[in-house]
Amino acid sequence: MTHPDESTPANQSQPQDNTPTTLDWREGDMPYSLAFGDHFYCQTDGRLECGHVFLSGNGLPERWQTATDTFRIGELGFGTALNLCETWRQWKQTRPTGGQLHFVSFELYPMKAEEIDRALSRWPEVDEERNALVKLWPEEPQGHVDLQLDEQTRLTVVCGVAFDGIQASPHMFNAWYLDGFAPARNPDMWSIEIMTALFDKTAEGGSFATYAAAGFVRRNLIAAGFDLERRKGFAGKREMLCGTKP
Repeated sequence: MTHPDESTPANQSQPQDNTPTTLDWREGDMPYSLAFGDHFYCQTDGRLECGHVFLSGNGLPERWQTATDTFRIGELGFGTALNLCETWRQWKQTRPTGGQLHFVSFELYPMKAEEIDRALSRWPEVDEERNALVKLWPEEPQGHVDLQLDEQTRLTVVCGVAFDGIQASPHMFNAWYLDGFAPARNPDMWSIEIMTALFDKTAEGGSFATYAAAGFVRRNLIAAGFDLERRKGFAGKREMLCGTKP
């Protein structure tokens, strides 16, 4: 997601609204977080942004085609499941015979099935993935939502505070999608503590990518230990960040 204001962290590090009702709809089917005062994805085209930032920024799908073990992607912010559905779509087109993908996402406010369905309905390209996910999605998502999407694809959504979920995760990750709300709106998601926890759970040679390019995010990623690269952002955005664990 691309967000309008990410240059400086806000004074308030917690969402303004801690009730479960945190979703609004703008311009028809554009989901908007009342908790963080931000859109869930790029208003230009969130699906294309996912490909530009998260897949290409992590060297995908090329890297998973040569993986000899389960390829595991971690994500900060499951949101509408757009990144999952676009990744799953591309995985199905390019996955190696017998390859396994495990997509693990950390989400504080999981959406309900009908909200995911509505938010993703604007992209016919992921209709198949959207329909399959919505059928499997629990009525009250909480704790660990663990779904076998197909014989080669597993989804785990860890509901709750991201830092706690990352620290407790038993997994090592090959790639990270850092897709929390804008650093100015949700600075806790981009803290040195979370970036260090991410680094510790990243396999050697593993990677991350994010739409965010705020100075404190860049500094925290470097301080955590990542080798950083700046690339051209999506849809006229000047920069995005990606990098690897040495």
